[in-house]
Amino acid sequence: MNPFEIFMLSVGLAMDAFAVAIGIGLALRLFDWRKAFIVGAWFGVFQAFMPLAGYFVGFWFADFVAAVGDIIAFVLLTGLGGKMIWGSFQKSGHDEEETSLGVLAMFPLAIATSVDAMAVGVGLAFLYVNIALAAVVIGVVTFAISAAGVKVGNVFGIKFKSKAESAGGLILILIALRVLLW
Repeated sequence: MNPFEIFMLSVGLAMDAFAVAIGIGLALRLFDWRKAFIVGAWFGVFQAFMPLAGYFVGFWFADFVAAVGDIIAFVLLTGLGGKMIWGSFQKSGHDEEETSLGVLAMFPLAIATSVDAMAVGVGLAFLYVNIALAAVVIGVVTFAISAAGVKVGNVFGIKFKSKAESAGGLILILIALRVLLW
């Protein structure tokens, strides 16, 4: 694989993280680059690590990832999306509450959006790709695209405050369905 192909693979792998980052941005009350950095870092690190794991685990694990990876991603994304939609209808009186970017919120999202990267890592082992270079490029591209996704989502969230959290949850559920059905 040449560097351009690795870059294009990275962009493709980052699209789920980008969509989830938009959902996070929709739910943020106030945007700042620190929040975008946090989201980008979570997704970038996991997207970089998973191909490495897949590469070193090898082809015997590919069947397992293919069999349950989509189901795991579906359950995590659907659950989190449903929670966001449910929260959008709750009147807690805490309008100043902010979307959590802590470990309990970000870890399952990072796993769910990077499971496919593990399967890609298995495939890269058979292509004799420089896995260290590929992992760095995948991580950096995902970081940048995810951080931008938070900003894009927040811009739309400011314009459509009342529906932003529901839209973010719906995006997660739609991604979950895409993962499960395609």
